Amino acid sequence: MKRWAAMAGALLLALAAWAAGHYQAVHSLKTWDQQVYLWQRVWTPEHATALAASHELFSTLRVLGLQVHPRDGLREVAVNRDLLRQDGRPLWLVVRLDGQLQQLNVTVIHQHLLQQLQRWQSAGLTVIGIEIDHDAATARLAEYQHFLQQLRQQLPASLQLGITVLPTWLTSPVLPDVLQQVDSSVLQVHAVLSPEQGLFDGQLALSWVRQFARISPRPFRVALPAYGIGLIGFDAQGAQVESEASLRVAGHTEELTVAPQQIASFLQQLALLKPRHLRGIVWFRLPLEGDRRAWSMATLRAVIQQQPLSTRWRVEFLPQQNGLYDLNIQNSGPIDAPLPREIRIQATGCLAADAVGNYQLAGASEPLRFIRIRGDQLRAGQSRPLGWLHCQEITPGDTHVIP
Repeated sequence: MKRWAAMAGALLLALAAWAAGHYQAVHSLKTWDQQVYLWQRVWTPEHATALAASHELFSTLRVLGLQVHPRDGLREVAVNRDLLRQDGRPLWLVVRLDGQLQQLNVTVIHQHLLQQLQRWQSAGLTVIGIEIDHDAATARLAEYQHFLQQLRQQLPASLQLGITVLPTWLTSPVLPDVLQQVDSSVLQVHAVLSPEQGLFDGQLALSWVRQFARISPRPFRVALPAYGIGLIGFDAQGAQVESEASLRVAGHTEELTVAPQQIASFLQQLALLKPRHLRGIVWFRLPLEGDRRAWSMATLRAVIQQQPLSTRWRVEFLPQQNGLYDLNIQNSGPIDAPLPREIRIQATGCLAADAVGNYQLAGASEPLRFIRIRGDQLRAGQSRPLGWLHCQEITPGDTHVIP
């Protein structure tokens, strides 16, 4: 009896520890500040709807306003300043400096940045900071530190200065000096691996955050993905990356997506980690209705608010004539999800069948097996063509979707 009592006591202690940890994780998630990137280079009427729907989710907007590219030079993004003024939330003006730039001309960049800043402020926008997004090579961090030091001296003292940080910088002895030049930073843990490794690796991201928390002397946030990308012409020589805008080039496209459950799991583990100086999350990017690679607003809200992330799939049989059916795969759940890897349909007397789009038919044996050959994301409530079949009878209730 004593042995059983001891085991029961140990179990109760373990359950209490788990409950305490779970409570702390949930509490941390609720207290973190949530911000979002507006990264679209072309603004559309969809921005008004997305901004209105996002007010309860995001305290602050980080808006791409200026790009500097080796070929295109300086280019200001024509944001809708009237819309941002009506929105009323505080803003960070984000400056994207391409990693291939041979040098960073602080005088020219500051001149254009200051002019743009004055236009935004004159339009009634509440600009609280400047964020520099620069994928500098680790070997050039000392040069980048000098650039930031000069820029800080020339910016108004009322403005915060921030940067994005790459995981490849974490082992550099120069990184602490770089961080001394700014008020805060955003650690980017998505789209930093080679394409074949995917958009996001939760365990790697946790190790990067843990490492960065030991280095950063000031507040930081973590940038998380709520989107997918397409790799066009992916081969040994690399690929062109297509995201929120079409590149309008021909070639085979491989889709890379991040499942909402993957990010939700990461957030739970991050909350238990309780990194020093972590203040919140910056989501990439604000979902627009026509942005097929971004999560829907409903899905992003579900992840942030820790709602259930269940997926439900349904195969639609659309009768045509004489035993011919068109097939759709429908996401009937509450969140966006990657297309399922296989659909099995039991039918008899089949004369012909085929798959379309992202699927391929695996032979003509029963059950008919539709195998995913290209990944993609399907928003909640939407359907995608799966294929067709010509069969005498489809067995009711014997269609299986394998996520």
